[in-house]
Amino acid sequence: MTQYDGKVVISLNVNGEVFEVAVRPADILLDVLREQLGLTAAKPGCLNGDCGACTIVVDGLPAKSCLMLAVEAEGHAIETVEGLGGVAAAQRAFVDGNAFQCGYCTSGFLMVCHSLKAQYPTVPEEYIIEEWLQSNICRCTSYNEIRKAVYMMYE
Repeated sequence: MTQYDGKVVISLNVNGEVFEVAVRPADILLDVLREQLGLTAAKPGCLNGDCGACTIVVDGLPAKSCLMLAVEAEGHAIETVEGLGGVAAAQRAFVDGNAFQCGYCTSGFLMVCHSLKAQYPTVPEEYIIEEWLQSNICRCTSYNEIRKAVYMMYE
């Protein structure tokens, strides 16, 4: 890490592309993704890890980008909704199943569901789906449509 002006330069592997960014040691990954890389799908919500609006995938597993320092992300594979390219099974299922209303929480749910499908290539047991969905909150819709979309990913 190169250091200058109180910042360090780190390399982030985001959506398969490597970016060099200058960050303060206290900068959270969510802010770096949004402000420096222009990847705004991950949303600030509660900023304490409860709501899941900022969920991304790090090394194949969902992670709250508001709880992760940018410097901690160096050396890890980061995936955001922008990296899904509109063709992921989760994205198709959410559209086909009308699993969103305002859309603010949708990117976080999409990343959880995308990772769930990668970790469980065949339909997991219901309790596993429920555990994974518990990490995110939606204030607009019932969770029935979101659950339905999860099962639609496996069709």
